[in-house]
Amino acid sequence: MSKNRNRRSQDLAATTQAREGELLVKDQGGQSMAFTFGDPVPVLDGREILDYLECWANGRWYEPPVSLDGLARSTKASVYLQSGLNFKRNALARTFIPHRLLSRAAFEQIVMDWGWCGNLYLEKRDNMLRQALGLKPCLAKYMRRGTDLVTYYQVRGWKDEHEFKTGSVCHLREADINQEVYGLPEWLASLQSALLNESATLFRRKYYQNGSHAGFILYMTDAAQNEDFVTNLRDAMKSSKGPGNFRNLFMYAPGGKKDGMQLIPISEVAAKDDFASIKNISRDDLLAALRIPPQLMGIVPQNAGGFGSIRDAAQVWALNELEPVQARLAQINDWLGEEVVRFNPYELPAAVN
Repeated sequence: MSKNRNRRSQDLAATTQAREGELLVKDQGGQSMAFTFGDPVPVLDGREILDYLECWANGRWYEPPVSLDGLARSTKASVYLQSGLNFKRNALARTFIPHRLLSRAAFEQIVMDWGWCGNLYLEKRDNMLRQALGLKPCLAKYMRRGTDLVTYYQVRGWKDEHEFKTGSVCHLREADINQEVYGLPEWLASLQSALLNESATLFRRKYYQNGSHAGFILYMTDAAQNEDFVTNLRDAMKSSKGPGNFRNLFMYAPGGKKDGMQLIPISEVAAKDDFASIKNISRDDLLAALRIPPQLMGIVPQNAGGFGSIRDAAQVWALNELEPVQARLAQINDWLGEEVVRFNPYELPAAVN
């Protein structure tokens, strides 16, 4: 009795040791097969981005508190996030007055960096008389701040770095509660909502590509005349993956019953995943983090009353959001000692009757 129990426990242990996604086949005592389904592995999640916890020094410069590469890729995770960042950039560029030292293109670059990562960098290039020739944007994704908090580096990869002249880089950052080296974007709290929005879209896309079903179970009770046919059928089902996976299967079962072979769908995803609800809730989270009224983002209202006056929403947004950002960008003037960042008032055209 104890020997049989030990043998059963050993078989169970061997079964549970199978890796996720493997096929578990038992040949003794009949033909049986089981599929193990592993958990989905995301390419990028919030824990991967927020795993630094602090700005640790590598000897020459401080590393950012978050993965800037992951943060840059996450801006493309949701259409609402990318559209909101572009909307803020366009509003600032619309009111910006170009200067001989700071072009409109350079201003749009630093404003985009300010929006997606909470940092902007401008390099002042001087002539031989130490007079400013212009302000050139430095891509915030590759910028690092030295351990002396004065020197700046551009690091693009292993042994691909450039040290800027001390005092030639202007660095503005969004304030952070954990460190004072780098800035963090205001929308970081909504990162999980952006990734949830992306996950829902990718799942629905795969679902449609698979023929609007999440798989099926082929239940066969008829006795096959040849066991090789069952093996060939199993191999054909295992290889039917990716594009072109919809194929016709022919089975010859003389004397088979009506229900000898059944195709049982696993689930109906359309009634389970709440795709529209996930998209709307994650969208609202992103708009709240970006603090942009939905009517300014071109979102179609779902109710009969709509979102209200778009003119009033634009005026309130400019007063509460646009003007404070303009005031923070004016710190570049204090650093340079010259007024290069100037803005026109945010005005809307007169209403057309």
